[in-house]
Amino acid sequence: MLVTSSPAPDLSALPDPAAMGYEQARDELVAVVQRLEAGGEPLEVSLALWERGEALATRCQQWLDGARERLAKATGAGAAGAPEPDEDEA
Repeated sequence: MLVTSSPAPDLSALPDPAAMGYEQARDELVAVVQRLEAGGEPLEVSLALWERGEALATRCQQWLDGARERLAKATGAGAAGAPEPDEDEA
């Protein structure tokens, strides 16, 4: 019996994660994780989904890091995101 593997899904039709907004990337990431957790996909499909999920997670982290930086600037916190120490504590 000859077993052929399914080709990896063509993800080129999907939007580039680098161009996605946070909510769009997060929602697609949730769908990818659910699909991977459900199992039953051939190895090549699972690998393609994993790679897509990694790209989506990276994009979400970029958005979160940017938001954290903006909040730090708005609240006068240091570059690391931690509040500046009071003069009495220094």
